[in-house]
Amino acid sequence: MAFITRLVSITNFAVATTALCFQVTVLYPWHKQLDEDFEALKTEHLKVLDAINKLTGSQLKPVEPAHPRKGSSLWEKISGR
Repeated sequence: MAFITRLVSITNFAVATTALCFQVTVLYPWHKQLDEDFEALKTEHLKVLDAINKLTGSQLKPVEPAHPRKGSSLWEKISGR
């Protein structure tokens, strides 16, 4: 019985160590690359918006958030409230 307990502990340690190595060597650098790519995308998006504003000659109005009407949720329709 002690052998099985020891084997499970060693297996757990091996899996945890492998997962940590994967996170440090693969995911973290990939995360940094994604951050850089998103910043570049944001800059490009702002350039496109400026070009659209120059072409249309006016600023685009911000979109107002849609507020659900009373009785529009599925729960309110089912319960009859």
